[in-house]
Amino acid sequence: QVQLVESGGGSVQAGGSLRLSCEVSVYIGTQYCMAWFRQAPGKGREDVASISIGSGITYAEDVKGRFTISKDNAKNTLYLQMNSLKPEDAGMYYCAAGEGTCGYVRMDFWGKGTLVTISS
Repeated sequence: QVQLVESGGGSVQAGGSLRLSCEVSVYIGTQYCMAWFRQAPGKGREDVASISIGSGITYAEDVKGRFTISKDNAKNTLYLQMNSLKPEDAGMYYCAAGEGTCGYVRMDFWGKGTLVTISS
């Protein structure tokens, strides 16, 4: 069974950086879409960044130029480097995976999330 475990969240001041990691329990192959989502208190879940062979790398407009998604296939780990953090970036960050091209696939596997808090 595929399990995803996020880490790296924490509290940081606005303008700071965090690096999130998502360790996948098994090798799931390059055909999978892997993505980071976030959910702020009282708001819906939103797609932050995704990566797949079919779609390449995509970012939400408000994180472009500040966040970088990457994947280490040898370590079965997905990363999200977050720089120049803003208070509106705060929330629970989730890692997810689904087989296929990002944007066209159901994300079947989800982590439990890692919390990011940002002070202004």
